[in-house]
Amino acid sequence: MIPSTNGLPTPLATLDDVLDGGDTSEKPVKTFIGHNLGNRTFLMMLPMHEFFGMSEVANDSARDGETVAQRKLDPVHAQKLATYILKGLVSAAIDYRESRNQPVSETMRAVLRKVGPQPYLSLQPIVVNIRDCNVRGTDIRGVRLLDKATEETTGFKVFLSQRHVLWVIDGQHRRKAMQLVFEFLDNIRSSRAYPKKGNLVPFGDGQAISGDELQVWEECFERARTFCTVAVEVHLGLQPDEERQLFHDLNRLGKKVDTNLALQFDISNPVNLFIKERLMEELGLGVVETDVKSWADDDGRIVRKDLVAVNAILLLNRSNINGATPLMIDGRTETGVWFWSAVRDIEGFGEERAREKTVAAQPVVLKALAKLVYDFSFSNRRPDDGDDLTERLLSSLNDVDFSHGNPMWRYYNLNEEERRAEGLAGLSSYLPLDDTGNRDIGSHQGDFMRFGAKHNDIYPILGDMIRWKLNLPSRRQPLQQLTEAA
Repeated sequence: MIPSTNGLPTPLATLDDVLDGGDTSEKPVKTFIGHNLGNRTFLMMLPMHEFFGMSEVANDSARDGETVAQRKLDPVHAQKLATYILKGLVSAAIDYRESRNQPVSETMRAVLRKVGPQPYLSLQPIVVNIRDCNVRGTDIRGVRLLDKATEETTGFKVFLSQRHVLWVIDGQHRRKAMQLVFEFLDNIRSSRAYPKKGNLVPFGDGQAISGDELQVWEECFERARTFCTVAVEVHLGLQPDEERQLFHDLNRLGKKVDTNLALQFDISNPVNLFIKERLMEELGLGVVETDVKSWADDDGRIVRKDLVAVNAILLLNRSNINGATPLMIDGRTETGVWFWSAVRDIEGFGEERAREKTVAAQPVVLKALAKLVYDFSFSNRRPDDGDDLTERLLSSLNDVDFSHGNPMWRYYNLNEEERRAEGLAGLSSYLPLDDTGNRDIGSHQGDFMRFGAKHNDIYPILGDMIRWKLNLPSRRQPLQQLTEAA
């Protein structure tokens, strides 16, 4: 080992035989030396903007030829990650100011509220390869960093030049997301307006931006250049077949997180936050994380993924909550609490063996009710008396017979004579006109009405049945009015 002189860094003599020469494009990067399963790696922390400039992705066979070691890019996934990174930059700008006792503007906090705050944000380490070096990295120039007091090694400083491209093996969508973020920020800073195309925030499309908001985005760009770093694991001198193997191992050997657990942990989504704070903590709604396989084991709590699916329809009119933002549910949460308060009062709901006591404990029925509330309260085509209709629906739920024995649920299994005998003759005017779609909504097995698994086909029909029972407007009413006018 070459001893240090006055605490200054020493060359990496015993670690590697390094080259004394370099080129004019070299830049020093602090790093740690690691051995991942025995293979030498560099562990670096780089500012996000700097990493983007030093890295590349080999995923274009026309351009990269035999060196391709990546799948095709998914632009939608990259866009979602870009939104996440931008949210992180806004949060980082606030943290940066608060840690230095600098004032944080209300505009900056307002922007964070609109993009959607969450408890914690982080990007996982990115795995790259430097192709233009040997597998030990001994042809990369470097120096050892020593603690001045103890002369112990604290790290290393390696000198990377333009030929040392960081070829991304795991993280191409994160890198593309960074590019989208920088393009978004550059666009705002140059045009002083939110872009119509490529806007990463759920507001302001094409609108001019105030000086205060411009300052927020300027600070976000500065944080990406300096304060916000990404962790990079650098492999050295891998050949294309080794890169491909590493890509496979990193992306195919992991285990996917269970849906219920993922929804339980993720409160960055405003619908999940609504469920946690308003439904579970405020209303005391019981939630279970695992599916109920036997109705006899039903303790009355709702399976989380079913609860999320119902609220996706109730608040968003969508089948999932992916990409939901606080602005999307703004002004709707009070109606959401009202909905669940009314559902909770349905006889048998939430009780032990609830699914045996009421069909309202089946998720597809809750989806039907949620869709009715959305159509009456939030739809762009909501009727003029939508608020009155919502109140009539939610205040009259116990006027609907949600028992398993209600013949209304078996309408499609009855003939015309049986329908008339059960008082269901008028229901046909509310149900879909053609019989070409799925009309197998379920079957009565023993003492229980079990609805089918094709919820998207079934819950609109159940909604029609509830409309008819409560004398609410039919979905076919506009069509009927046009026919009568003709």
